[in-house]
Amino acid sequence: MFTPQIHFLRCITRRLNAENRSRTDPLLLLSNPTDLRGLTLSETNVAHALLLKNRVLYSNIYAANNLIKAYSECSRTDYAFKLFDEIPIRNLVTWNLMILGCYKNSLFGDSWRIFCQMRNVGADMDEFTYGTVLSACGALQHVVRGVQVYGFVTKNGFFSNGYVRAGMIDLFSKCCKTEDALRVLYDVHCENVVCWNAVVSGAVKNKDNWVALEIFSQMCRHGSLIPNAFTFSSVLTACASVEELELGKSIHGRVIKVGSGVDVFVGTAIVDLYAKCGAMYDAIKQFKLMPMRNVVSWTAIISGFVQKACANPDMFGEALQIHCWILKIGLYLDPVVKASLINTYSKVGAISLSEIAFAETRDLKQVGIWANMISAFVQSEIYEKSIFLFQRMLKEGVTPDKFSVSSILSIIDRLTLGRQVHGYTLKVGLESEVSVGSSIFTMYSKCGNLEESLKAFEQVDRKDNVSWTSMISGFAEHGCPDKAVQLFREMGFENSILDEKILAAVLNACSALHSLKLGREIHGFALQYGFNERTIIDEALVNMYSKCGDLNSAMIVFHTMPFKGQFTWSSLISGLSQWGHIEEALQFFHEMLLSDISVDAFTISSVLGALAVSSKPEIGTQLHVYIVKIGLESEASVGSSLVMMYSKCGCIDDCGKVFRKIISPDLVCWTTMIASYAHNGKGLEALQLFDLMKKSGIEPDAVTFTGVLSACSHTGLVEEGYFHLNSMIRDYKIEPGQKHYACMVDLLGRAGKLEEAERFIVNMPIEPDTLVWETLLAACKVHGNREVGKLAAQKIMELQPNDAGAYVVRERCFLTFTFIVRSRKGCVFWCQAEFTWIERALKVGGHKVLQVTLQCPSGVDMDKASLRDRQ
Repeated sequence: MFTPQIHFLRCITRRLNAENRSRTDPLLLLSNPTDLRGLTLSETNVAHALLLKNRVLYSNIYAANNLIKAYSECSRTDYAFKLFDEIPIRNLVTWNLMILGCYKNSLFGDSWRIFCQMRNVGADMDEFTYGTVLSACGALQHVVRGVQVYGFVTKNGFFSNGYVRAGMIDLFSKCCKTEDALRVLYDVHCENVVCWNAVVSGAVKNKDNWVALEIFSQMCRHGSLIPNAFTFSSVLTACASVEELELGKSIHGRVIKVGSGVDVFVGTAIVDLYAKCGAMYDAIKQFKLMPMRNVVSWTAIISGFVQKACANPDMFGEALQIHCWILKIGLYLDPVVKASLINTYSKVGAISLSEIAFAETRDLKQVGIWANMISAFVQSEIYEKSIFLFQRMLKEGVTPDKFSVSSILSIIDRLTLGRQVHGYTLKVGLESEVSVGSSIFTMYSKCGNLEESLKAFEQVDRKDNVSWTSMISGFAEHGCPDKAVQLFREMGFENSILDEKILAAVLNACSALHSLKLGREIHGFALQYGFNERTIIDEALVNMYSKCGDLNSAMIVFHTMPFKGQFTWSSLISGLSQWGHIEEALQFFHEMLLSDISVDAFTISSVLGALAVSSKPEIGTQLHVYIVKIGLESEASVGSSLVMMYSKCGCIDDCGKVFRKIISPDLVCWTTMIASYAHNGKGLEALQLFDLMKKSGIEPDAVTFTGVLSACSHTGLVEEGYFHLNSMIRDYKIEPGQKHYACMVDLLGRAGKLEEAERFIVNMPIEPDTLVWETLLAACKVHGNREVGKLAAQKIMELQPNDAGAYVVRERCFLTFTFIVRSRKGCVFWCQAEFTWIERALKVGGHKVLQVTLQCPSGVDMDKASLRDRQ
């Protein structure tokens, strides 16, 4: 009779014959763990029965452990648990096999339970225990439990073990805690490529692609670490995600060098890189070279072709053909197909067909269709329709997903609407999504509300590089560069979280602060950590050095750049212009034109600014002709710079002609034109232009009112001056500064109302500075008011006690001197006069004067002067 036991014994016999073993003891098979691999469940049950029959199961722990492992490999952990509970004495291997068996069968909670039981009975643990339970915690995404286990690891001296650290890194990566994973990696010097791969892979999965690329860069600089196929497939995926084609090509070269290109996963990643970066010729070439292809490889190459077709407006006909084919085979109502069709039409420039496809959708409960239509409107810059569709989506009872919310937030520039959308994200719980959270604080930053932006940023649990860069850039671009630098210092980053975009953002903040010291520190940091020859950092360095006045360093970086874009040229030219190097600025501008680099409004404005302070009006006229030729005359920034240049030259009529050419003059344009009229003696025209500006809907700022008050001063309009001073406080909530009060003092002084000017200064809500008193002093000199002038001079000396000039002005202008006059006839007479009117004193009595001796009052340290043969 044939029984399973006989079949099992025959199997044992065949194995023993193959290995030249004794045929008399079948239990030898059970004493070797390799002999139980690949057994079926029935064969494992027979082995279990034999062990029980021979009464060696509970006395031979090695055989019992092999049986537990066999049950686990057959996915019968329930049998393994029964056997485990029956074993009287368990060793470390027993516990580890149970924890590992539960983990392999996705019973992660049971792995944790066995680990806790093991701790309670005081059993010894090794690196396999800790590594497996950490992997289980990672699968459960229980960070707290994982940290507890890692505490035991550190306490028991296993923290340097690669297997254990890889498990902890994997845990943090699965829980989207890349920074914590990096800390584990950097705890000790690590030469285990598995640990490094775990960080790289985790960063890619968490979309921290720049972190992954930086870790890979560190691996390459680490002499003993050799990347393998797993490493290459991860970093190539990162390059594809951020479309870093050049970096991807260099990694491809390394793959060829070490011979990892035959790996199907690496090959697929290479194809995907070239396809996503639009290099379809290279993608096809690499696809054909692959010795083996899987479905992912085919999908990558097909997706590349589809991406290229969708981005090409010439593929409109093909899109229609595919649409017809979809109708023919009956897939038109499929929501995924419909969403793709909407997206395709928008990318080929047929947004109206996207709307038709959306309108024909029957099932409008599919959020993906709404998200694609909203995204299509946003990408086509049809913002009003996108907002209307988002509102309609809410009315239809469809809950927006993170993609539709992020799309809407990206276009909002009105604070009220932005707050409403923010409130809705809080209501539906989308604020925890990284893309939504980043869009929220970017929206507040764009609306100029940096306080709300920072609050939203702090509430983002998982901040990626894009989040940090966006927040730092927001502070730098909206007038708070000091806060941008502070945020950079508070990042709490490990070295590898940095990328060139963050460094470029903080360098731009240094530019705004004119902090050369900090800028140099960032430059040194970038060089130290391998961020050299990165275009975006080089551009920021040229800009920083130029604005901070270190033009030599700016030109050194400029000349070492392999490719110089428009921004780099503009930054250097602007810096040279700003610091008075007019000739060099014009020379670089000439070289820029010869390099076929397109000239933008910023560059033109910089050159015009340089010409405004130079004595080269003919070059300014030539540049004006060039501006007209390239069509930038109507640009607001260029127009205002032309107005300023012509104003400095005194060509006020040309200023008016240029101003009238500007299509949409902004506040700077209006202010520049008002100031030009004021400084060139056309105060009434300036005030009329100010009224036109207000009627156009543009509100003035403090600089505008300086020009307006100056116009009132040049025209002698005292009442109008008071009116505009009060208006800036009452109507526009602008607190006047020293320049505004100085203009009013100048206005009163020109009108001869010196005592009123003195009272005005005394009643100022802020403490007057030297500018205000010097303005009054100048008016007193003109009108000969000695008493008020003495007061003004005294105030200047109090504010600037070390200024000898103020003391001399006071003594020379307002102290009385005795002039002894000797005439040709020999008569001697004297008179008292003030030094300012010395020429008048020289003609006392109509006599020709031979000599004048200054008899200075006591205490006045002034050389005596002789004037000979003066009329």
